Amino acid sequence: MEIDSVLNKLGIEALNEMQQSTINASVANDVVLLAPTGTGKTLAYLIPILRSLQKEKSGIQALVLAPSRELALQIEKVFRSMGTGFKVTCCYGGHSTRIERHELTEAPALLIGTPGRIADHIRRNHINTATIEFLVLDEFDKSLELGFQGEMSSILHHLTGINKRILTSATKAVEIPEYSGIRKHKELNYLTLATPASLNQYVVQTEGRDKSELLYKLICTLDNEPTLVFCNHRDTVFRVGALLDEKGISCGLFHGGLEQDERERALIKFRNGSVRILVTTDLASRGLDIPDVQHVVHYQLAPTAEAFTHRNGRTARMFAGGNAWLVMAEGDYLPEYIIEKPEIIDLPEVVDLPAEPVWETLYIGGGRKEKISKVDVVGFLIQQGGLAKDEIGLIEVLDHNTFVAINRAKAKTTVKKVLDIKFKGRKIKISIAE
Repeated sequence: MEIDSVLNKLGIEALNEMQQSTINASVANDVVLLAPTGTGKTLAYLIPILRSLQKEKSGIQALVLAPSRELALQIEKVFRSMGTGFKVTCCYGGHSTRIERHELTEAPALLIGTPGRIADHIRRNHINTATIEFLVLDEFDKSLELGFQGEMSSILHHLTGINKRILTSATKAVEIPEYSGIRKHKELNYLTLATPASLNQYVVQTEGRDKSELLYKLICTLDNEPTLVFCNHRDTVFRVGALLDEKGISCGLFHGGLEQDERERALIKFRNGSVRILVTTDLASRGLDIPDVQHVVHYQLAPTAEAFTHRNGRTARMFAGGNAWLVMAEGDYLPEYIIEKPEIIDLPEVVDLPAEPVWETLYIGGGRKEKISKVDVVGFLIQQGGLAKDEIGLIEVLDHNTFVAINRAKAKTTVKKVLDIKFKGRKIKISIAE
């Protein structure tokens, strides 16, 4: 398949420099790619994988290991969008092992997964590793940080036929372990420690130690633009979320202690614009598909320079502008890792609540496995739900569920209209997503 055809299906005009360099280097070398979040690393290695896949070959030909469920699912989503015709399967913790085993019965050409789940499938002999020739260790530094050394070492011990490796990392401060099999390689370094020119940094400060009212005022002044609020601990995420909810500001919560479906829905609502504020730990600082973030708010200052950089990397991406806000209490000092002194902003005493988002998320109880497509959803909502095309936003079709953004003002009426109507010949649940 030609690259131009893939880019056309993805809606991309051209590859960036990092992607093209990775593709070129991978022809004759193993590659270690150092690049920040948001620069397009996924496509940089999926194209070389695609070029290596052969339709006449059976078995798993390529394996991508990712440190989180969200990143694994994002990689799968990109590959499916490329329209290659090759089967892809994604395996991760929190997903049904029984369903995954069934999917692996007919081996995919590309297998994507988290180290723990892939290691488990190998132990249970659900995966024939002998046919795997292409390996990607994505966000390898994050995998080490999360303690997946043992699982990755075990997996790679079984991969005896690898002839091509790509390792990606968002930091250079990582040693390539012996078990990776990477010996002679081409290193491509697109990291920079400098603050992006397009990133504006600001400080807001309150008298006393309670920052909650200051955060509320800040959120109200950000004009309902997509905002990530970073906290250092899960309990702080809950506390901040409850505070904003009490004040009448809708927000999503995201951290590692939530169930997989809760995290998935929070990201979907944030992506489709039905929630504009996502309160999170550093779990959301890397490897997630959450584009167009205008503001990063450090409710609690990052513990390290690296964490601060990764958080800020969620905005001012791919040459777009963005803002980083540091919420500070009386007596707080800027960490030494902040080299450029941010501008101090005084917030108004009186603020207005931001308007509700334009979109609401609709839940449909069927997905890819029920042969539901985006075209089906649009047709159904226009013909049966009475919506105009511009009243339908982002649609995400998962294995057994579909989420679609629709005009908030029409949401309840639309649900009533389709409540007793069959979708593709069957009765399925349709409701406003919780």
